[in-house]
Amino acid sequence: MGINEALAEIFALERQDEDHFVVQPVDSEMQRTFGGQVAAQSLRAAQLTVGAERPAHSLHAYFIRGGQPAKPLHLDVRRTRDGRTFSTRHVTAVQDGKAIFELVASFHDPEDGEEWQPSEPLDVPRPEELPSYRLPSWFGDIPNFDIRPVNPLRDEEFPLRHPFWFRSLDEVAEPALHPCVLTYVSDVAVVDSSRAPGSAVRYATAVSLDHAVWFHRPARADEWLLYSMDSSINHGARGLARGTMRTLDGTLVASIAQETLLRPAR
Repeated sequence: MGINEALAEIFALERQDEDHFVVQPVDSEMQRTFGGQVAAQSLRAAQLTVGAERPAHSLHAYFIRGGQPAKPLHLDVRRTRDGRTFSTRHVTAVQDGKAIFELVASFHDPEDGEEWQPSEPLDVPRPEELPSYRLPSWFGDIPNFDIRPVNPLRDEEFPLRHPFWFRSLDEVAEPALHPCVLTYVSDVAVVDSSRAPGSAVRYATAVSLDHAVWFHRPARADEWLLYSMDSSINHGARGLARGTMRTLDGTLVASIAQETLLRPAR
């Protein structure tokens, strides 16, 4: 399955009414729906209630329950506000009548402003210098990415380690889908990145609690981006990872943060 067909399947939201969408099950070997998939689909639902001229600039989300890949996903959008330059949407993802995920997304009309970012050259090999890595078969092929870990791993060794280069294998034609695809990838290998560096603790529970993405500039998901996440703190069975997505020339296009639940095995 090519990326265009895969994206079409993942983002085939059936509009039941103006603000209610249904996503049919997508084949997966996972026992729980990948969180990045639910986040990406929820952002897409929010997009469809906002004009295309007002792109998303941030999202903040909570993982409430594990999703079930074999069941339809209902996405209920609440139009919190439509202002002169900003729109806010609240999306609740529901299965079996219970909320499994909550997302608040904000959209902003493009404006002129001062251009600045920290000067941080990319001190890593370029993607063409690195071997490709394939996510484990149970992860599924939807969507399909070319992934190049900076510290190469054996094929299907998991968890994948940050940082890594990624891009979708074929062109993503619709501009609004690029932040959705970035949202999908933003949840890849993040839980392990929230562990304390060098930690050998064995965890009985290691799951995502909440997730945030800030889209600073338009970026193409079908061109190389470097995704890097690092742990900020571990305390009280919770970890926090923060990171960035950058283009080949080091331009910062997105920032990401995720809190995780890390319960040591007893």
